[in-house]
Amino acid sequence: MINVTKPFLPPIEEYQKYVQGIWERTWLTNNGPLVNELELKLKEYLDVPHLFFLGNGTIALQIAIKALDLKGEIITTPFSYVATTSSIAWENCKPVFVDIDPKTFNINADLIEAAITENTSGIMATHVYGNPCDVEKIQAIADKYKLKVIYDGAHAFATKYAGESVLNYGDITTLSFHATKLFHTTEGGAAVTPNAEVAKKIAYLRNFGHATPESFHGIGVNGKNSEFHAAMGLCNLKYIDQIRRRRKELSDYYDTKLQLLRHTKPSIQAKAEFNYSYYAIVLESETALLKAVEALNLQWIYPRRYFYPSLATLNYVEQTPMPITDDICRRVLCLPLFHELTFEEIDMIARVLLRSQNY
Repeated sequence: MINVTKPFLPPIEEYQKYVQGIWERTWLTNNGPLVNELELKLKEYLDVPHLFFLGNGTIALQIAIKALDLKGEIITTPFSYVATTSSIAWENCKPVFVDIDPKTFNINADLIEAAITENTSGIMATHVYGNPCDVEKIQAIADKYKLKVIYDGAHAFATKYAGESVLNYGDITTLSFHATKLFHTTEGGAAVTPNAEVAKKIAYLRNFGHATPESFHGIGVNGKNSEFHAAMGLCNLKYIDQIRRRRKELSDYYDTKLQLLRHTKPSIQAKAEFNYSYYAIVLESETALLKAVEALNLQWIYPRRYFYPSLATLNYVEQTPMPITDDICRRVLCLPLFHELTFEEIDMIARVLLRSQNY
């Protein structure tokens, strides 16, 4: 069986060494030494000034909304994982959808300004598949209308834009360290900000608002993560460059094997250093996609319709037609991509895909 992804796991002995230390200290959570070590190493690796290791990527989005005190309407993308929209609704804000760029699949920055109203407080955009948004244009709009910017960077670990970490753009960028991600801590996430005052707010918000054990700075939530998850992150961080190189090799090999397949791919931003989080293709029609999925499944190969359906069709939002998003959602397919995938397995995936399209 070949799934769309498979978590990278370090040598078990390396993880056990960290676990032994946790057992000896009996410090399992509440900002332990491994959490602090992981945060410091991630800040260094990602070249960011402030990073907070959190329970998951969704709580990171919710904390980001709270930290920036967003109210009313938040302009966002309909092409993302459901957490991007649900976090907005969960925080009693209204998601206002703007269609995506047909080439990059990111929110179309040229359409944002027309969606701004007197109730708009922020923009939440996703770096889809790790491909950077039009961060310069989005920031110019935000500055013009005095809006805050949150980037859902769940896919954007180690992505760079114009030679700099893409995580340094906007007011807050959130990350997911779920087991399916390029870098994972089993479960986990992070909030990154270039702003020291915002960082102080996030520090309080993730720990119930505690200022001291007996006093509170304000409202907060349990957004912390444990020593066991930090241990997995510390193990995996040692291998991340190797993981990234391998995924590029596999992606390049896919490119050579799928040259005859009628499909397109997302266009990577010209100034971007891509991280190869996903390998997405767009087939000619939904019929072609369904044939491909059926043929692959018969061979125990499981790609994913990522993302499907459009978030603008969720039953708890104001449903809005999004022509480009609706079209891409019907035709996009993420193929298996993970560290242990072999060239021979890609050969098989390519053969099945080509046959499904009557080559």
